[in-house]
Amino acid sequence: MIVRRLFPEAGPAIEIESPDARASLGELYALAGAETLRINLVASVSGSAAGRDDTSETLTNRADRKILGVIRRDSDVVLVGAASVRAEGYQLPRTAPLAIVTSTGDLGGHRLTVAPDRFTPLVLCPAAVAETAKAALPSAEIVVVPDAAGRMSAVDIVSALRARGLHRIVCEGGPSLAAQMLGAGLVDELCLSTSPAVGGVSLPLLGTAPIAPHRLELTQLLVDDTSTLYARWRVLD
Repeated sequence: MIVRRLFPEAGPAIEIESPDARASLGELYALAGAETLRINLVASVSGSAAGRDDTSETLTNRADRKILGVIRRDSDVVLVGAASVRAEGYQLPRTAPLAIVTSTGDLGGHRLTVAPDRFTPLVLCPAAVAETAKAALPSAEIVVVPDAAGRMSAVDIVSALRARGLHRIVCEGGPSLAAQMLGAGLVDELCLSTSPAVGGVSLPLLGTAPIAPHRLELTQLLVDDTSTLYARWRVLD
């Protein structure tokens, strides 16, 4: 499988399975700044974050997964909502800890296994559900986040991570968590993979709740030989 840059200028083909693919993609996805928040999502052309199997698995491919790994490698922590952990069958990343956000402590159905070569997962939750979360994932480190009637703000979630020295954050969804980060004005960049598919399951990329408008600037566009597009959007305001 080959990936090629289209914008801001055409670039050489990158063979995904080549030994230097990770380094080449790393240069294309490098971040400037010591404190950043990047969202990384995949969607169909019709805007669904789930494919025909009700997960993102049927939207993604080898190139998308390689780029995912490169983005994670350039991050201090991978942030994700509990619903995505339950639905997507998450595994713990090798290069950064996984931080799971849950307002209820419900992590039932997760398939996370802590291994010696993996980071200890973090669970961010209100104090009232800390024991529930710990019972659901005993290997996790519980991080209590301030809440209002059980709801944590995006600002408090991000502050809790950065207080632990985790300054470069990649948020992998789900839709409501990504929208919450955008709505709070915390996002520096949106990395969006667009799968060449329409119809089927409809899971809106950023959920159904209204989001304040934000202007974006396209800083990079790649394409692979399956017609999947990989865009980097800078969030301007």
